[in-house]
Amino acid sequence: MTLISTLQAISFSSLLVITLSSCGSRSAFKKAEPDKKIVNPHPVGSYEAFKWKNYPGTTRAWKNESLLAKADPSNTKVKIDVDDQRGFLIVGDEIAMDYRISTGMKDQHDTPIGEYRVIERVKDKRSNLYGKILDADGKVIKSDADSREDEVPPDGEFLGAPMLYWMRLTNDGIGMHKGNVTRRYASHGCIRTHYAAIPIVFEKTGIGTSVSIEP
Repeated sequence: MTLISTLQAISFSSLLVITLSSCGSRSAFKKAEPDKKIVNPHPVGSYEAFKWKNYPGTTRAWKNESLLAKADPSNTKVKIDVDDQRGFLIVGDEIAMDYRISTGMKDQHDTPIGEYRVIERVKDKRSNLYGKILDADGKVIKSDADSREDEVPPDGEFLGAPMLYWMRLTNDGIGMHKGNVTRRYASHGCIRTHYAAIPIVFEKTGIGTSVSIEP
């Protein structure tokens, strides 16, 4: 055997030993550690825990039940955060409820920023501006009608959109009411309020309640 052949044989043997050694080693094939579940670090039920994840986009509401029990039209106020699309029922300086809203569509039907008071309350209200038009047989011929622009056919009817738990803030039709809040900005200027929160807001406020709408 030549010197070169001998060296090649030795190299191959060494490589084989190393390979077999590696295959037998558990450390060479460590199992990937499972992802650790991220646990909410805040106390269960606390406001911090509620805001820790998926906030402000969640449609859920947070309630301070003990504070809500003390809330009534004499001690409450409402704050509307247009940027975060959240509403707050406040007692004194504390948040009694944080809930989802949808305000006016940007650059089309902006919800007016400012300080207001509730000037009218109607539990079962329909809009006199927005709704749908029915023909003489009661069939919908336009589902997104504006009573100021769209004509009602002979023997037809304009049916205003439901605005349950209506709380008027301005004389030109801006208020808070029950409505669809699945889109970020969705209304014609009003403050649509999640169906689970609006009855509480209606119950705990009254004529004269302060409502602050902030950008």
